[in-house]
Amino acid sequence: MSVETSTTQEAKCLGCGFTAPAGSDEWNRPSHPPLGTITQCPECGSTDVHTQ
Repeated sequence: MSVETSTTQEAKCLGCGFTAPAGSDEWNRPSHPPLGTITQCPECGSTDVHTQ
C-alpha cells in the first residue's frame, strides 16, 4: 500500500480565503522597503497570508 504525501505547502489569504501553493507565481510579490518583498493576495490585495 502506497501513501502519497504532498511536499508543496498551500498558502491561504485570511482576508478572502484564496489558496494557492506557497511561493507560486499566483501570488503577487510587491516590494515594501522596510520589509522587503511581501506576499499579497491577487484577489483582495491583503497581505495577511499564511501557509497551511
